Amino acid sequence: MPPSVEPAAPPAQPPASEATAGAIAVEAARSKLGADYAAGAAGPDAFDCSGLVQWSYGQAGIDLPRTSYEQLSTGDAVSVDEMRPGDLVSFYDGGHSALYVGDGQVIHASTYGIGVVLSPVSSMPIAGVRRF
Repeated sequence: MPPSVEPAAPPAQPPASEATAGAIAVEAARSKLGADYAAGAAGPDAFDCSGLVQWSYGQAGIDLPRTSYEQLSTGDAVSVDEMRPGDLVSFYDGGHSALYVGDGQVIHASTYGIGVVLSPVSSMPIAGVRRF
C-alpha cells in the first residue's frame, strides 16, 4: 500500500492583528503627546520634530536618519491623496517632520512651549510624504 501523502500546508500568514511599522510608530508617538520640545532632542522625554519621528520608528525597529531633510530623502514617495497612518509628512521644504495619524491629522514636536501635539495636516505647506 503506498504511503499517504498529506497536502502541503499553506504558507504561514502573519496574524491579522500584527501591527505594521507605521502603526507602531504612530502609537509610540501618541504615547509622547504633551512631551516637551527641545532642539536636537530625540527622546525619550523631549523631542524636536525629526527626533520624534526617528524615535517613534525606532520603537518599530526601523532606523531613520536624524534630520528632517534626510528623512525626506529616504523611504518611498507617496502622494498626499494616498497617505495612511504612519507615513512621514514633511513640511516647509523639508524642514519639519511629522507622522500622519489619519483623519487629516499629524503628530509632531511643534516648537518651544508647545511640544508634541496633534495638528491638521493642512495647517502647514507639505513638501512631501514618505512611507517606510
